[in-house]
Amino acid sequence: MRVKDAMTANCRVLRGDATLQEVASIFLENQFDGAPVTNHEGKMIGLFTKSHLFKAIASGQDPTRTRVGELMRASVISVTEDANIMEAWKVRVGRLPVVNKDGQLTGILTRTDLCQAFVQRWQDTTDQLLALLNSTHNGIIAVDNLGRITTFNTAAERLVGTKAKQVLGRHINEVIHASQLTEVLETGTPQFGKKLLINNATVVTNRTPITHGEDIVGAVGVFQDISDLEAIAKELASVKELNQELNAIIDSVADGIIVADGQGIITRVNPAYECLAGVKEEDYLGKHVRQLIEEGFVSDSVTLEVVRTKKPANIMQRVRIGKDLLNSAVPIFNDQGELARVVTIIRDLTELNNLRKQLEESKALTEEYRDKLEKVQKEDIEKQVVIHSPEIRELFALAKRVAPTDVTVLIMGESGVGKELVARLIHENSSRYIGPFIKVNCGAIPGNLLESELFGYEDGAFTGAKKGGKRGLLEAANGGTFLLDEVGEMSMDLQVKLLRVLQEKEYTRIGGNNPIRLNVRFLAATNRDLKQMVQKGEFREDLFYRLNVVPLVVPSLRDRTADVAPLIMFFLKQFNEKYRQNKRVSPETIEALTRYEWPGNIRELENIIERLVVTCHEDLITPNVLQAYGMGYVDMGQSLSAKEPGGLPANMTLKHIMEKNERNLILEAYQRCRSTRKAAELLGINQSTVVKKMKKYGLRCQLE
Repeated sequence: MRVKDAMTANCRVLRGDATLQEVASIFLENQFDGAPVTNHEGKMIGLFTKSHLFKAIASGQDPTRTRVGELMRASVISVTEDANIMEAWKVRVGRLPVVNKDGQLTGILTRTDLCQAFVQRWQDTTDQLLALLNSTHNGIIAVDNLGRITTFNTAAERLVGTKAKQVLGRHINEVIHASQLTEVLETGTPQFGKKLLINNATVVTNRTPITHGEDIVGAVGVFQDISDLEAIAKELASVKELNQELNAIIDSVADGIIVADGQGIITRVNPAYECLAGVKEEDYLGKHVRQLIEEGFVSDSVTLEVVRTKKPANIMQRVRIGKDLLNSAVPIFNDQGELARVVTIIRDLTELNNLRKQLEESKALTEEYRDKLEKVQKEDIEKQVVIHSPEIRELFALAKRVAPTDVTVLIMGESGVGKELVARLIHENSSRYIGPFIKVNCGAIPGNLLESELFGYEDGAFTGAKKGGKRGLLEAANGGTFLLDEVGEMSMDLQVKLLRVLQEKEYTRIGGNNPIRLNVRFLAATNRDLKQMVQKGEFREDLFYRLNVVPLVVPSLRDRTADVAPLIMFFLKQFNEKYRQNKRVSPETIEALTRYEWPGNIRELENIIERLVVTCHEDLITPNVLQAYGMGYVDMGQSLSAKEPGGLPANMTLKHIMEKNERNLILEAYQRCRSTRKAAELLGINQSTVVKKMKKYGLRCQLE
């Protein structure tokens, strides 16, 4: 601080010709102890004080005539206005005149002025120190030698959550119990880098004693909140981990990757590209892509195009080893929209072309196998069909015509005529032949169970429902063909739901809410007269018309006797191969079997041929064999004259013939197998049926 900042400016001055009386009045009025004396130019020429006034009065001088200039002290100590106040303090003068560089009086500096200046300087220093403490990011807390808080800056307020005025003068342990400042007071040993938890914030504190001479007069602690630093450290660790993962991904991908900065200088090359191009990473790193072209590493660079256009680009590039590589590059921009990176993905077209060629060959091979499979499937189904009579030829020709469409077909005919075979023929000749062929016998499953089998159910739909639900047969048939066998046996309630499926091509599971779309071709089969059932109210008329779009009637075997002989030979060959036999049928036997009415149709004929192959001891099956094995009802080839006009053997009804032969067959099978289970397998019927028939004919007692 300068003297001019502390002095009293515009002070009262005395003239040299002023009388003592005038000066006395001025001193009394202003309570001055003295005043400088100046000439007419304003320059100080002396100093006149009370002492001079008192001496003059004591010596008897006339106060009205005596002049100041006669008594003043001419040699006066002064100080310049630019001098430091510390220099002025060293001058032991009560009133120190202050002059400018021209020697003109500009003020007076008293000891009081100096004291006030020192107090102001101390206050300014204190304010600056407090501002400095409060502007620091770290908390600063100081205590006296008794542990009472004397300093508590703004950062400490923020850290502790308490204002300074609330804690100043309080003991430090009342505010921060674990500060350890009292320990520093006791030991005088500084503590550095100590972690502390304050208000859920992690801080690092440095604690040092405050000394005066050899005495510890207090302690100060600096508290730095490192929560942000720890968060940054975690984020840095995450970034490092992410960077490691990114590097691992880049190094492990099969495609080549090159990364360049926004200027086109290579910063990264992955191992895959090294293999593709036959180069080392160090051949590329730090080089501009133009330099790579000049050195012959590549023929062209897509990076240059992206740097120029700031847009993705693709080019064909030839590398030094002669490979043609596809380069696809994309620009990466920073937050300011500036080009920061160019990432290029490189693929070897040679390998891609080979893969494409292999794929095309595989597709062609698949198509070939599919065609062959389709042909084999059609041949297989047609091998199961004996087409000889005109009726069957016409039927199968019509079936093949409607097969490629998705039209609903109703297949009608007696039991055993081969309705399912016709349905399979339609499926195998349709566009859905690769899809599933699902058949459900509507008469073999109870109505309530049939609904759940058809539509499936959701979890918890009813008591005993399978956990997780179950998909229905309709859903299983998606993309294929669904055969409703014995559709005439379906209940009226279920007919309503089936009608909706046929109309809407969708259904809902039992207990469900979401409809399921269907892509299914429907076929239906029945051995009943559905028209008559509609008239009786036993079958829905609207469902009948939905099913009867294309009706196919399979004729019974008695209406196509021309097929009996081919069927006999077909089944004979089949069962000879199955049972490793070499049975033959005589023409007389074929004639006898041809004349039979076959109420069971083809299924009955198949069972008889299988029975003869299995049970006949001779290789040649003659009409006598038929008679010997209880098949007198077909013994027409042996004696046509033994027949009554009605076509039956003399004195024998059809029922008697059937029962007699049934008894003989069961007996023969049981004698051969000695087990009802094996006999049932041999006869192609259930074991329970064998047991009931044996009881009926008294065979159990006879055998026992």
